[in-house]
Amino acid sequence: MNLIQAITLGIVEGVTEFLPVSSTGHLLIAEHLLGIPEGDSAHGFAIAIQAGAILAVLWLYRQRVSLLVDGVIRKNPQGLRLLRSLLIAFFPGAFFGFLFDDLIETHLFGPWPIAIGWVMGAVVIFLFFHSPRHGGKGVWEIGDREAWVIGLAQCASLWPGTSRSLACLVGALLAGISMESAVEFTFLLGLITLGAATGYAFLKHGESMVESYGITNIVIGFVVAFFSAWISARWMIGWLKHRSLLIFALWRIGAAGCVALLRAFGKL
Repeated sequence: MNLIQAITLGIVEGVTEFLPVSSTGHLLIAEHLLGIPEGDSAHGFAIAIQAGAILAVLWLYRQRVSLLVDGVIRKNPQGLRLLRSLLIAFFPGAFFGFLFDDLIETHLFGPWPIAIGWVMGAVVIFLFFHSPRHGGKGVWEIGDREAWVIGLAQCASLWPGTSRSLACLVGALLAGISMESAVEFTFLLGLITLGAATGYAFLKHGESMVESYGITNIVIGFVVAFFSAWISARWMIGWLKHRSLLIFALWRIGAAGCVALLRAFGKL
């Protein structure tokens, strides 16, 4: 991996991680186009630079995170309730992800499964979420039932191209949560889910990743992903306050179309 490749993957990761367009799908396609060989090192790098995106959202939501910490240390009831909801929502995806990790990597990390995931997500948006949504429960009203709905919905994101953010947003909206609170909860849940995935990736692929790509490229990818994610997340928060998810359905259809064209011309 060279400097340009590390920067490119950092940008792709940061921009797409918290948008409902699937960062995993974009990264896998980007790696193909950049000529980066598939394998444990590439997969580990893709997940490891998520740490940059995690840090960006950690900074954006630092007040909420401090409330979660306060809930643990000082037994703050609001913080404890939110933390409980996040842990419940985290569990289903973590369980099935750990159980089927190798199977998913073997069968679903190709261009066509990713394109199918993009199209399926676009169809869901076109059918149910093509117009702005107003009203609904606030983040403090998310209880065990709502958390389970979001957690089960997040399992769909194990299919690359589906998008963890989209799956969580859909689950939250179906549970009657307002769009603004759904976005906030999705981002906070991402801190836990992606944090666990990143830690697992380092344990599983860390040594081979450093040997193959060098620590410098990993750090560069991390830093670029941080700034890209910070800009992207702030834009998404503002966008969805008054608009629908429709733009992301169009993005997903465009991405799937690009994959089809690249496959037709033998570029993927």
